[in-house]
Amino acid sequence: MKMRLFCSSGILAIVMGFAVVASSSLDAQGTPRATSAVSGDRPLVPRTPWGTVDLQGTWTSEGELGVPFERPAQFGDRQYLTEEEFADRLRRARLQNEEALAEIDVFTADVSNAGAVGSPTSPPPHWLERSTQSRRSSLVIDPPNGRIPALTQSRGGGGRRGGGPGRSRDSAADFSLYDRCITRGLPGAIFPAIYNANTRIVQGPDTVAITYEMIHETRVVPVDDRTSPPAFRQMQGNSRGRWDGDTLVIETTGLLEGMAYRGGSSNQRLVERFRRVDAETLRYELTVIDPETWTAPWTVALDLKPQSGGMFEYACHEGNYAMRNMLSAARAEEAAAARSGGR
Repeated sequence: MKMRLFCSSGILAIVMGFAVVASSSLDAQGTPRATSAVSGDRPLVPRTPWGTVDLQGTWTSEGELGVPFERPAQFGDRQYLTEEEFADRLRRARLQNEEALAEIDVFTADVSNAGAVGSPTSPPPHWLERSTQSRRSSLVIDPPNGRIPALTQSRGGGGRRGGGPGRSRDSAADFSLYDRCITRGLPGAIFPAIYNANTRIVQGPDTVAITYEMIHETRVVPVDDRTSPPAFRQMQGNSRGRWDGDTLVIETTGLLEGMAYRGGSSNQRLVERFRRVDAETLRYELTVIDPETWTAPWTVALDLKPQSGGMFEYACHEGNYAMRNMLSAARAEEAAAARSGGR
């Protein structure tokens, strides 16, 4: 959690104002206190005053940062590493941290991979959040081999639009919404990406609010069937929640054109599941259903852990010098080409 200013979460205060029943007891931060049901000597998951499982709090996915998205072939169908494999992952993470924290000579550092740790154009190495490591072999858990299904013949490719080499850089609109500090998109914002891997959940009897630290947006999801989704598309899509036993299920459709996950189609459907495994683990699973893009649905998962430090503002726009620099560099290249007669 770096380069951020303290900020008030006004939208969450509004959500709680209409979502929490007046009779609910509140803690010092205005969050309803949960109760823990007990069966014999075995404590069960905490519950809200209105009876649903309590998912509230600030959670982090930073422990999953070192887990490959797709499973390397040597692990086969195994979702977890052996003790020896996990020890090797810890060793490699330690070496990576040592290399990242080494002094960088900005005049001789390798700039061929701009943005990578060790480059003078990267975030400061001490921003990295690698204090914990997961034993999981991949984020993809279904298909069983941990690999995303093949693309359909009609798609053959796809991916994030941006301002990389070979792409138009006429204006900010030619860059991705992530580059422009608008959004990481759904569900990308909950996945770890170097830093800011935190998510805050606030519940009411018929509403759940989910705030992502990276780019700072909040989703307000109805958990009832009394309202119909809007007819228009939105950046975060149109989400509706329901309880399946003790699992919160959120289905999202209607993503804005170009905002589908991993370059999918505009008809993509996302099914998220939030389940309290124990006091220290919130299991998040996402199933991507997009027959126009992939030959079968697939599922990816995260094990979120409590983040006691809370969240801070991610002041991306205020520090987005990269956008200005990329556009000014493009104008400089054009001017140089004009001076040389287009050669």
